[in-house]
Amino acid sequence: MTKIEISVEELRDLDKKHFFHPTSPLQQQQEQGAAFVFTEGKGIYLHDITGKRVIDGMSSLWNVNVGHGREELGKVAMEQMSKLAFSSSFATFSNEPAIRLAAKLAQIAPGDLSATFFTSGGSEANDTAYKLVRHYWLLKGQSERKKIISRTKSYHGVSMGATSATGLKAFRDFTSSLAPDFLYVDHFSSESLRALIEAEGPETIAAFIAEPVQGAGGVHVAPENYFKEVQEICDDYDILFITDEVITGFGRTGRYFAMEHYGVSPDMMCFAKGVTSGYAQLGGVMISEKIYKEFTQLSVGTLLHGYTYSGHPMACAVALKNLEIIEQEHLIENAEKRGQELLAGLEWTQKERKIIGKVKGLGLMCGIEIVKDKQTGEGFETPLSPSIVTEAAKQGLICRSVVLDGQDIVVFSPPLSITKEEIANLIHILNESIRVVETSALQNHLSNI
Repeated sequence: MTKIEISVEELRDLDKKHFFHPTSPLQQQQEQGAAFVFTEGKGIYLHDITGKRVIDGMSSLWNVNVGHGREELGKVAMEQMSKLAFSSSFATFSNEPAIRLAAKLAQIAPGDLSATFFTSGGSEANDTAYKLVRHYWLLKGQSERKKIISRTKSYHGVSMGATSATGLKAFRDFTSSLAPDFLYVDHFSSESLRALIEAEGPETIAAFIAEPVQGAGGVHVAPENYFKEVQEICDDYDILFITDEVITGFGRTGRYFAMEHYGVSPDMMCFAKGVTSGYAQLGGVMISEKIYKEFTQLSVGTLLHGYTYSGHPMACAVALKNLEIIEQEHLIENAEKRGQELLAGLEWTQKERKIIGKVKGLGLMCGIEIVKDKQTGEGFETPLSPSIVTEAAKQGLICRSVVLDGQDIVVFSPPLSITKEEIANLIHILNESIRVVETSALQNHLSNI
């Protein structure tokens, strides 16, 4: 089949007319068109249709852990698709890549997480976790245990259950009807968790879910001992503890899984994104050996939950190769080292620029707060992080703005393959981008006094 040549303008027009973009300002897309039309990626870089090259400072959506353009992943996908592209996992049917990946995950996961329920992505993984914990309590004869507690500033996805669990209010306000029995506690307070459990009644709580580091909510790293306290509380009240490692898993924070930093082992763990580095759609929920045994012993008949692409052979084959690359190229160790350099670079930028408040992060997952007053932490009336992101893109760096729940934060999450020199270049572009926005903002501020 001959490929029909199409101009940049024609592509942009088709994009406006036919591509309903996710998580995008739709009016802006219609007025200005796509910010980038990417055509190629290599390492930490993306190239758009005009020839512009930018640093992918977000690993696209926190997920291209091994970097762009890994031909070995494409080769594995082609080989698996040529042999067995798809087969169902329903009715106990199975395939070798799914079996091997489930075994590999059991080997590398924290604690006694030993069995995996595969999904197509992170939102499905979260919804699956909520359904499984509620079904678990039904099997145990405790049907009143159905409430799920999550944290403020949390993000767990956009399917109905995942949206309802998300602590960022703007996502919940998007729909007129949320799923019931979701509750929220302060994201840094274990005391508030215990107080809510007591107020609601422990016998009504099915599970507590938390991201080890809150990503889309602004890169919030929990206080020391927070998760140990949380696990103790869950144990005290016989409540299941779920960790959402969709963003933080597979080396992002300098450990295979971020909960390893805290010495805590959950009952269930959601994952996606970095398991394939975005080269194929895959996610899942890992379950502890104890709970999996109870499921198999107590279940009667068919488990009525599953997705068409659960255990997709090609996606699982890509995941296995992706994990091999992460290990062979020591990308987890690199994430820890480069993460320290990124944090140091951001702290240097903080000293150089007047509008940077707190700097925070863990591994290659960092953020900076934008403030008008460093002493008080007071922010600008109109958030500046979107302008910084726009200016950075002009200068060759993709990063992300978080303005939800009154925040004004710029976040970064580059591929784990990034080098020391590339970190330095990222910091240089960022500093210059903030300088441009800062100069304009301060001039406007002075003119209004």
